[in-house]
Amino acid sequence: MKGFFFITVLLFSLSSFSQDTAVKKTADSNSVVVYKDPRVDLLIKKQIQINEETSRDARRIGKGFRLLVINTNKRDEAVAARTKVYAYFPELKSYLIYQSPYFKLKVGNFKERKEAEEYRKKLQKYFPKGVFIMNDTIEVKLEKEPETL
Repeated sequence: MKGFFFITVLLFSLSSFSQDTAVKKTADSNSVVVYKDPRVDLLIKKQIQINEETSRDARRIGKGFRLLVINTNKRDEAVAARTKVYAYFPELKSYLIYQSPYFKLKVGNFKERKEAEEYRKKLQKYFPKGVFIMNDTIEVKLEKEPETL
């Protein structure tokens, strides 16, 4: 958010220096000469850096565990199971994966097997055919650093 505010303020200040950027059309040719403020390039580089850092943080993955709730060749069963998980466990992220000819519903992003085991027991009540703990690549949430004012 700070980066967005900074860029907005910088763009506003650049717009007030419109005399720095000029477009000239020479009388003897059909070419256009553009004089650009070099601060625009700095601004673009800064935005590229912010975008890279943001997307890199969003892509954090690691080793962990997920719960396999259902493995079926019927799409309707898999979707119904996903709906049931959303209804009873909205805090769990679900992943409906199709590996021909099966639909697999995996839920959760657990770093510790113990945490996965606790949820497995809870889910077992709603899915009596069995819920299994699987090693998987999970999405890891980053702990945000406290912002100083």
